[in-house]
Amino acid sequence: MTSFSHFPQRLGVNIDHVATVRNARGGTDPDPVRAALLAQAAGADGITAHLREDRRHIRDRDLARLRAELAIPLNMEMAATAEMVAIATTLRPHACCLVPERREEVTTEGGLDVAGQETALSAQVARLRDAGIRVSLFIDPDAEQIAAAARVGAAVVELHTGAYAGTGGGDDDAQVRELARIARGAALAASMGLEVHAGHGLNYDNVAPIAARPEIVELNIGHFLIGQAIFDGLPVVIRHMKGLMAHARTRSAQDGAASQEG
Repeated sequence: MTSFSHFPQRLGVNIDHVATVRNARGGTDPDPVRAALLAQAAGADGITAHLREDRRHIRDRDLARLRAELAIPLNMEMAATAEMVAIATTLRPHACCLVPERREEVTTEGGLDVAGQETALSAQVARLRDAGIRVSLFIDPDAEQIAAAARVGAAVVELHTGAYAGTGGGDDDAQVRELARIARGAALAASMGLEVHAGHGLNYDNVAPIAARPEIVELNIGHFLIGQAIFDGLPVVIRHMKGLMAHARTRSAQDGAASQEG
């Protein structure tokens, strides 16, 4: 299996919840596009924004401005619907990440059921790819879903780390199980030629074991970074997160080299 640990791991910053704060009162402040540009200046490798059906945070105008003003890749998170595919093929962001979406959920809960929707997703992925958009699928780290993602023609899978992130409270066995599940999923996806990303619920305390996985080339993090920025400022938290990721990556590569020498 090819090791990617010597490549710098990318950090995609999700700016949805800057828009959440703006929309709580109406008006234009705080501006999510300004936050995206600040993140870009601080070293973010990409910006993620989720245009939900109900427009609860990011709005169409936000995406248009992001597409026009960013110099780094824009990743549009979206439900796999005809409306969103039409918007994406007109906007033409660098990438689209298809995610499950329910109106009543607070945030995305679980991965997309690719195996159960192969016919519809194959057509949607093809439309996006024909528009020059790189397609990612947000899935649980399960073999069935990973194999289905490869079959429908996605270039990328983003492994859902929510179950891992939710194993706090001293349940070390559960955390070990979830890490092993992510490791198996990442290795399988990479072996199938899929680029592997990961995200959901990651923070300063739990990011290192995920960042250390050699196949995972990008992490997408939003809620924690935006929340922590209230206390420390967005540039500080982005630089600190990237430092944690780089340190975990370096340690992983060193440990791998040492084990081979031994």
